[in-house]
Amino acid sequence: MESPYAPPRTEVADHRDVSDNEVVALREAHIRHEIQLKSVGTLYYLGGALALVAGVVMIPVYLDADAAFGEMIGLFALIYLGAGALSIALGYGFRRLQPWVRIPGALLSGIGLLAIPIGTIVNAWILYLMFCEKGRTVLAPEYRAIVIATPEVRYRRTIGDWIAVIVIGGLLLGVIVLMALAGLRG
Repeated sequence: MESPYAPPRTEVADHRDVSDNEVVALREAHIRHEIQLKSVGTLYYLGGALALVAGVVMIPVYLDADAAFGEMIGLFALIYLGAGALSIALGYGFRRLQPWVRIPGALLSGIGLLAIPIGTIVNAWILYLMFCEKGRTVLAPEYRAIVIATPEVRYRRTIGDWIAVIVIGGLLLGVIVLMALAGLRG
């Protein structure tokens, strides 16, 4: 007689459409693109923070200004605060590779193309990252499951990556120092 407390004897099969090796290979093929899209999120976080600071700094000017000038400053403050909030939301979406970032990201990058020459280059690159084949794959809803299934896959930075980080960090530090020196003289 069989025990009612015995474990089941049926074989449990894991029905997956792709093997673990294929999932890991797909993630490894797209990991650099993931990092680039997450970097766009960091850029949006930075831009959003700066826009929020600019909007907040305009509020006292709005309160102290006369009627016509005050209305204009108030409008600009609202625009900056709204753009900052939108940029931070987009930064969040890009950092988490959310599919919804494509439409607002495309709209904001489309407007950014008008900021000739640097804005055009940066925003064209963002549009490329979102809409190329790898970008469509990484920002697809199904890709989230691949990321969760492959936590062991990590991006390994190249020497070129480190050089770029050092150069960009040095430029940012230089701009901050120059702004601080200008503030001390003014």
